[in-house]
Amino acid sequence: MRWLAFPKMAAGLALAMLAALTLVGINEAGYRQSSEALTEVAEAQRVRLALNMLVQNIVDAETGQRGYLLTGEARYREPYDVAVKQVDGQLAALQALYANRPAESSRLAELAKHVSRKLAEIDMSVRLRQEGNDDAWKFVITTDVGREEMEAIRQQAGELIAMSNEALMRGQAQIAKSLQFARIGIALVALAGLVAFYLYLRQTHALRSVGERQQQALQRERNALEDEVRERTATLAELATHLQDVRESERGFLARELHDELGSLLTAAKLDVARLKSRLADSPDAISRLQHLNDLLNSGIALKRRIIEDLRPSSLANLGLIASLEILGREFAERSGVEIEMLLEQVELDEANQLTVYRMVQESLTNIGKYAQATEASIVMKNYGNHAVVEVSDNGKGFEARAARVASHGLAGMRHRVEAAGGKLSISSAPGKGTRLSATLPAAANNSAALANQSV
Repeated sequence: MRWLAFPKMAAGLALAMLAALTLVGINEAGYRQSSEALTEVAEAQRVRLALNMLVQNIVDAETGQRGYLLTGEARYREPYDVAVKQVDGQLAALQALYANRPAESSRLAELAKHVSRKLAEIDMSVRLRQEGNDDAWKFVITTDVGREEMEAIRQQAGELIAMSNEALMRGQAQIAKSLQFARIGIALVALAGLVAFYLYLRQTHALRSVGERQQQALQRERNALEDEVRERTATLAELATHLQDVRESERGFLARELHDELGSLLTAAKLDVARLKSRLADSPDAISRLQHLNDLLNSGIALKRRIIEDLRPSSLANLGLIASLEILGREFAERSGVEIEMLLEQVELDEANQLTVYRMVQESLTNIGKYAQATEASIVMKNYGNHAVVEVSDNGKGFEARAARVASHGLAGMRHRVEAAGGKLSISSAPGKGTRLSATLPAAANNSAALANQSV
């Protein structure tokens, strides 16, 4: 079916490409015509503006002349002086605009002659007034030369403006024609596009049916795989939780064995050393060696106690969570030389979650001692009523948190332990900016409900 659809799709594609090329051609032609028309309109507007300014300057010059002739004061000549300076520039601008228009250029030359004569007449009367020859400038004023030249200027300027208006109307008509041509062309192209789109829809409908059937089959397979992954993930989570429980049980068993068996042996050895010291009081060398042996036994007993505390912290059951964390932080500071700051609030957590908090802080301090190269660290535990937040942070070298999520089994173990207790663990770190681990755990009243929801 797909092989049969290819020729029809090719025909529709060819029609669509033809319509697109036609639309591009129409758009390009309309753009060129409109650009030429806009250029012509812009030139016509510039010509009209220059002509109007030229006539206005002549009028201003004549006004300044009349004021100066009547008053004889120099300030009345200012409009005349300004206008005379601008006339030459406006004539040059008009000549540039009419450079490729012979008819307009000839009329502009005629206009320039009348402007020159008018300015000469105005200049003559002004000079005569400056020289004090009142009869002469009054005679010049009473003649009709100035009036005739002004009328000629207005007539020539009006004819040039009319010619500019004709060019402006031609440009506007060309723009309207281009727009009309574009409308017709776009309508035809749109019609061709609709036909191509109809052909495309017919073919895609058939292909969509085949695609939907394939998508449904893929969705069934995906759902089966997701169910299998979900079941295996749940199994692995249960196995990991079980392994952690077994690990804690083995630690407790080993701690009890060390306390009962090794503790009794070391205590008995100390008692024997004490008896020997009392019997060999006359032998200084023997006393010295027995004292050394006693010190070794004391070190062994301290090591045994530290190992037992690491395996199963007795302080957690005897002294509580806050005291256990304080002891843990103080001992770590003494061993590593890292300054530890602690801010611990009383929280309501059950025994399992207290052990979770203790193991998290213990693992975090171990990582700080091994990898962080830090000089300062902090342990914070805050009570928010329905949940508690525990944070361990340092000012060490940090690491790339995304890479560590995959490579670090210790962090993964901490995360699983916290999530198994119904909480959430977040890790914030960057190279050179230290590390912060934050765990949120439900309070004792909410813990059983959180675990029940997680198991469901």
